[in-house]
Amino acid sequence: MTPILSENALEFVSHSAVQTRRLGARLGALLQGGDLICLEGVLGSGKTCLAQGIGRGWGVMQTLVSPSYVLVREYAGLSDDATLYHVDLYRVSGVGEAIDIGLDELLGVENAVAVVEWADRARTLMPPDHLWIRLEYIDSTRRMLFFKAEGDRHLDLLLEFRRAAFGV
Repeated sequence: MTPILSENALEFVSHSAVQTRRLGARLGALLQGGDLICLEGVLGSGKTCLAQGIGRGWGVMQTLVSPSYVLVREYAGLSDDATLYHVDLYRVSGVGEAIDIGLDELLGVENAVAVVEWADRARTLMPPDHLWIRLEYIDSTRRMLFFKAEGDRHLDLLLEFRRAAFGV
């Protein structure tokens, strides 16, 4: 199976949580302030696992934990002004609640990256420039990851990621 679907899309089967984190770290290392990573998938599909890798690649020294109960966790990156916002919308019923927690204020911040789990619960709030990643449960260890870039910046990001992760 070739991992390339089209210029703005990619699919990949991860065979373990370790591999999912490694892919996330490769992606995280390429992120710039203002980037938005939207994660979608059922419980147990690997969203938090991928987010942990993204955080590691972005330079977060702590292990990201699921923000399901607090909704948003903020992590410092390598530089003093670099921030990663890890958002979990699992307990949010829709766009109105997402606005109430200030989600719209976290997206596109110049010196911050936002990783939003359950992003499909507030899809209309997501800016047009983002990287959407849908994760699907295959079995106890394998997950299918579907990447789709929207907007020029995130298309460039996906192309960089494709080269870094797969050499193509």
